[in-house]
Amino acid sequence: VKVTQTAEGQTQPQLIKILQKGDYFGEKALISDDVRSANIIADENDVECLVIDRETFNQTVGTFEELQAYLVGYVATLARDDEERHAQVSSVERLPGDVSLEMIQLKEKVTQFPSSCPFQNLEIVATLGVGGFGRVELVKVKNENIAFAMKCIKKKHIVDTKQQEHIHSEKKILEEACSPFIVKLYRTFKDNKYVYMLLEACLGGELWSILRDRGSFDETTTKFCVGCVTEAIEYLHSMSIIYRDLKPENLILDAQGYIKLVDFGFAKKIRAGQKTWTFCGTPEYVAPEVILNKGHDFSVDFWSLGILVYELLTGNPPFTGVDQMMTYNLILKGVERLDFPRIITKRPEDLIRRLCRQSPTERLGNLKNGIHDIKRHRWLNGFNWEGLKAKKLTSPLKRELSGPMDYSHFDRYPPEQGVPPDELSGWDKDF
Repeated sequence: VKVTQTAEGQTQPQLIKILQKGDYFGEKALISDDVRSANIIADENDVECLVIDRETFNQTVGTFEELQAYLVGYVATLARDDEERHAQVSSVERLPGDVSLEMIQLKEKVTQFPSSCPFQNLEIVATLGVGGFGRVELVKVKNENIAFAMKCIKKKHIVDTKQQEHIHSEKKILEEACSPFIVKLYRTFKDNKYVYMLLEACLGGELWSILRDRGSFDETTTKFCVGCVTEAIEYLHSMSIIYRDLKPENLILDAQGYIKLVDFGFAKKIRAGQKTWTFCGTPEYVAPEVILNKGHDFSVDFWSLGILVYELLTGNPPFTGVDQMMTYNLILKGVERLDFPRIITKRPEDLIRRLCRQSPTERLGNLKNGIHDIKRHRWLNGFNWEGLKAKKLTSPLKRELSGPMDYSHFDRYPPEQGVPPDELSGWDKDF
């Protein structure tokens, strides 16, 4: 894209700039009433231009005045010297959308690491989790007190289980996501054996292990968990993403004891009104329409939220059989046939029953008022949603951490046995 401008004393516009993929123009029109003085000319075919109007910009990113306060040190035109930058940044903790200045700086730092040799700049501290896909390691930047979680995914395993599309989808969704209730992805790497996702380290521990140790949660703790998860789901649905794998194992705590969603292997972007037919999820959390292969949409996440509320309050999901088929049969019989234990009082029972309606069109969250119906349910009456979003509530799950390398709230895992084979088909070229 060519940018030209007619200068004083010249008859013809002069070329002043060439814009490439990812560049932008017209930003002055978003933040002030300046009159356009340059010409923007598409100089070749297939130029795609994404457009945002001022109202949407202000709602999404913030007004110019807000950005001045927030983006000092990141937007060069707003920072003239280091002294000014330090004075202004120190008064601000978070950027709009939970993009902290620290996150920007970390992203810039890790972008410089070579894409095929992550451990040239990073060293493993401990293992945080293991699975069929590989491992999640706590890693630190060499000679610095900065930690991340590194998800190491065996490429051969992904090809053998035909999960390439899910891994690509997880990468793309996490790159786009920007919410305090969703784990942050800083960058990806690859070598002959693994693809790697460098994620924020959430060292408060896994929700399922706390639930396992306590047996069940009281209503106050459950409400806090449900609040965090509801915010995460609302954010994902606003981006047209279904999560499809809600369960305690995929909820992790940050240093403040706030819950973040992790593991986006089953998440999928769909259009409004569209359905998808992939059979996926954890058996105890799968919605009836998935089992019946009727096609499903965003409403499966509301079903799973109902199951989660039940499990947090009792320690077990409501539908569990001796095998998967029996579990599916119990789900198809429906929540109406369930006798709720006494530990679940009337109001949370009502919420669970409304979230777990057999018909997706009747589920709370999927009605005219959307997810606001969940937030306004009488069990959550008085819950401080604004305080939660601003992370000003004290979490009932917060645990002490001695520093950015404290992994004491995670189970211990033995070192990996053997080395996975190379996988060189090239499906991971985008990593």
